[in-house]
Amino acid sequence: MTDQTPVRASTGCRDTPVLKQRGQREVFCGLTGIIWLHRKMQDAFFLVVGSRTCAHLLQSAAGVMIFAEPRFGTAILEETDLAGLADAQTELDRVVGELLSRRPDIRQLFLVGSCPSEVIKLDLQLAAERLTEQHAPHVRVLNFSGSGIETTFTQGEDACLASMVPVLPKTDARQLLLVGALPDVVEEQAVSLLEQMGVGPIRVLPAPRADSDLGLGENTVFALTQPFLGDTHAALERRGARHIAAPFPFGEEGTTAWLRAVADEFGVDDATFDRVTEAPRARARKAVAQAAQTLSGKSVFFFPDSQLEIPLARFLTRECGMTAIEVGAPFIHKALVGPDLDLLEQGPVISEGQDVDLQLDRCRAARPDLTVCGLGLANPLEAEGMATKWAIELVFTPVHFYEQAGDLAGLFSRPLRRAGLLKVEAAE
Repeated sequence: MTDQTPVRASTGCRDTPVLKQRGQREVFCGLTGIIWLHRKMQDAFFLVVGSRTCAHLLQSAAGVMIFAEPRFGTAILEETDLAGLADAQTELDRVVGELLSRRPDIRQLFLVGSCPSEVIKLDLQLAAERLTEQHAPHVRVLNFSGSGIETTFTQGEDACLASMVPVLPKTDARQLLLVGALPDVVEEQAVSLLEQMGVGPIRVLPAPRADSDLGLGENTVFALTQPFLGDTHAALERRGARHIAAPFPFGEEGTTAWLRAVADEFGVDDATFDRVTEAPRARARKAVAQAAQTLSGKSVFFFPDSQLEIPLARFLTRECGMTAIEVGAPFIHKALVGPDLDLLEQGPVISEGQDVDLQLDRCRAARPDLTVCGLGLANPLEAEGMATKWAIELVFTPVHFYEQAGDLAGLFSRPLRRAGLLKVEAAE
C-alpha cells in the first residue's frame, strides 16, 4: 500500500525575516547556462558577444568537444572594435551571416550579452530585431544577457527562456506547460508519470525545436521544474498563462507534492494518483534512506549560488535529517519558493544576496558539517578542514523527481564520507 502518512506539520519559514546583504559576491556568470541549454534545443545556436575570457569560460565549462560541433560560440571583440575603428554592429552582422551560411541547420539564434563595457554599450535587442528581418523566416534571432554583473549562473537559463516567451504563438488550448531545462531522461520520467494519470496535453519549454507546436494562452497552466525562473514566470503570466505553485520536485516528498499540485489542477482522483506514484515513491524513499544514514544529525550551511538552495534545504532537513544553519540564496522569489519555505522548519538564517566576507565569518563561526558553495570558496574551506559540496554540480547532475532522489542525497553524503575517511587516515 502507498504510505499515506501526511506531510509533517511545519511552522515554516515563509515569514521569517530575511537577512539581506549587498557586498562582494562569489558566483559564476550566466553564460554557464549555455552549456546545458544548447543540448536541449537541437536547432538553436548561442552566439556570445564578448571577449576571449568569455570564450575560455565556455570552453572550460563545456570541456573539449571532439566528436560533435557545439551549438555555441563567441563573437570576440577585437582590437579594432575596442578602438572604435570598426562598426561593431556591422561586424556582428557579418559574423552572423557567416555563421548561418555555414550552419544552415540553425533555426534559433541567441545573441548573448556579456559583461565587457564595450558589449554593454551595444544594443543587442535592436541587433536581434534587425537580424530577424534579414534572415526570417528561416531563422529567429533573440537576445538575452548572460553578464556576470547582472546574473548568477542559473539566471542565464531564466533570461533565455524569458526571451522566448513573447514570440510564442497564441493558443486557446487547455494544456500543461513544464518549464525548465531538464536532462532528457528526467523530463521523460516526469511526462510519463503525468500522462499515466491522464494529465495532458503536455508541452515543454524549452522545446527541442523551434517548429514545435508550443503556444501560449489563457488556458495554459504551467509548472516550474527549476526555482530560478523568476523572469520566465513573469513573462508567462503576462501572456495569460497561470502558475501552479508547488514545492520543487527534489526528493520523495517534494516530487509527490509537485505531482499532487498538478494532478489536483487536472482533477486526478486519489486512487489514480496513488496507483501511478506508489512504486516510484517507495524506490525514492529507500534510496534516500540509505544516504540519510550518513546525513542524519549533521549540519549544513548554504552559500548563495544556484538558487536551488531553499528547495534543497527543505529536502535535506525533512527527508535526510540534517539541520540547516543558514540558507543563502542569490534572490528569494516567494511566488516560486514560497511552498518550500512553508515546509522548511524555523531555525536557519534565511539570507538573500551576499557580502562574502561577512558570510564566511558566519560559516567559520558555525563550523557546519557540510558547506554548499561555489568552486571559488570550496578549496579554501576544504583547506581549513571543512567538508564542502560544489553547488554547480547540483545543476549539472540529474537530481529531479523520484528516480534521482537517491542520487541527490548521495551528492551530499559523499563529501561527509570522504571527510570521515580523511580524518581516519590522518589519525593513523
